[in-house]
Amino acid sequence: MERFLPLLPEHTRFTVEQLLDEVDRVQEKLQRLENRILETVKECPKVRLLKTIPGIGKILSVVIAHEIGDVSRFPSSGHLAAYSGTTPRVHSSGGKVRYGRIPNDVNQYLKWAFIEAANCIVLVRRRLGYRHIPELYDRIRARKGHSVAVVAVARHLAEATFHVLSRSEPYREPTCRKKSVSSMNG
Repeated sequence: MERFLPLLPEHTRFTVEQLLDEVDRVQEKLQRLENRILETVKECPKVRLLKTIPGIGKILSVVIAHEIGDVSRFPSSGHLAAYSGTTPRVHSSGGKVRYGRIPNDVNQYLKWAFIEAANCIVLVRRRLGYRHIPELYDRIRARKGHSVAVVAVARHLAEATFHVLSRSEPYREPTCRKKSVSSMNG
């Protein structure tokens, strides 16, 4: 970026330099805040488990752990996904089902955390060692678009969070459940 600054007109260059200085100051403040959060919050086993889930790092794991609390209060992974706002509203009438927007009357911090994690995964999906999440995103994006696909990934992360916390086991990539030829014939 700095190599292009001399090419700009004088007033534009001055304005861009001021804006870049402001961005640097904001990044420094954010780093201080993140360091303060990490100093204040002790890493517990729950946070360590959450960090095994793709897209969930230091800060998001703390937010998710504190917002969920005791995972046993949710009867299933679907309930946690609904609580976190990663499931669309369902409208059904006369045998027809239509999926609407994701609701707003949910835990906004969890919703933000899971969607933030999903967006992080989407940005680096080609470099991930995981296969399920990038395939899920690509399959849904082809039919429904980026926004719907990101929410689908966020739902997967919410459901994975339930399983990781309720079983006290690190995240594992889902296995493919394709039917074998012999089971289809018999």
